[in-house]
Amino acid sequence: MTERDKQLNYFITSLFHDFKHMIKTVFITGATAGFGRAIAMKFAEHGHNLIITGRRKILLEELAKELITTFHVEVLPLCFDVRKLKEVEDAIGILPDKWRNIDVLVNNAGLAAGLSSIHEAVVDDWERMIDTNIKGLLYMTRFISPLMVARKQGHIINIGSIAGKEVYPMGNVYCGSKFAVDAITRGTRIDLVSHNIKVTQIAPGAANTEFSLVRFRGDKDRADSVYKGFQPLTASDVADAVYYVTTLPSHVNINDLVLMPTAQANAVTIHRK
Repeated sequence: MTERDKQLNYFITSLFHDFKHMIKTVFITGATAGFGRAIAMKFAEHGHNLIITGRRKILLEELAKELITTFHVEVLPLCFDVRKLKEVEDAIGILPDKWRNIDVLVNNAGLAAGLSSIHEAVVDDWERMIDTNIKGLLYMTRFISPLMVARKQGHIINIGSIAGKEVYPMGNVYCGSKFAVDAITRGTRIDLVSHNIKVTQIAPGAANTEFSLVRFRGDKDRADSVYKGFQPLTASDVADAVYYVTTLPSHVNINDLVLMPTAQANAVTIHRK
């Protein structure tokens, strides 16, 4: 091997080492649809390896296959329910060593169930929202943050909502759950700042995903009416914001990012044509 070949080989080896060092392991909850799926696609597009979770096993496995085939990244699908403490603890506890160095946790799993006045609400709807939006986020953070603390690095991104900034009619418990996300995000940042861990909240406004379809129990006409007359956010718009906050220098953190359609001024004011 000539001296030139040795230099070229060293350059290629160093470049490959640096590239591998740049690849992150990203853990995304609620990855089978909406924001979660778009976020997974965005990180995979940029070459990052993914742990994706969801309750719908077939959709989860299909997404994993698509990510691997399209972007040639490594993907670990984990089918469990973030609302169930034991399932979360078991899933994180048995992570293979190669998957335990989690760089980014995206607490995306969440939902709205029903839209009714407090005195007419279905209590089961409250339970679903509180268990998913608050307790699920807490469970995930509780078991993944120690892995980040041990390494003195990491980034936790919580998907909040404009409903966590402003209350709207008949949004009572959903808004309450997202206000909790806002407060938990702030508290988590305080607790983890001495461990060099970034904590960010992304709070979208109106976004056309499965959100309203789930809220209205599959009533497509009612769900579609929410987004008529203006251009709402897309899941990809939110994924772009999530990815962006992970690309900043190590000394820069976006604490809170509210993302709205141009036609939406606040939680209740939307200009419809």
